[in-house]
Amino acid sequence: MAILTPEALRTALDGLPGWTTSGEAIVRTYQFASFPDAIAFATRLAFDAEAADHHPDLLISYRKVTVTWSTHSEGGVTEKDLAGARASDAAAR
Repeated sequence: MAILTPEALRTALDGLPGWTTSGEAIVRTYQFASFPDAIAFATRLAFDAEAADHHPDLLISYRKVTVTWSTHSEGGVTEKDLAGARASDAAAR
């Protein structure tokens, strides 16, 4: 799967509010009402990621969870990562 061009990535992120680029990845931080809510989100996302066989980096800091998607084997952001971002947003609801 090919990495997205900078233009394609900008266009895609226009449709994914809250997501930004960071190096060769896309990143979003979610804030939850409690630590258990943050952990529950990370768990939901972990099951989605496992089913897709594509896994984000997760940083949990009390009520905040930072999710980073990148296709390391391709060296950048691919359609898989955009699908992961959409799955992350769905898991956060």
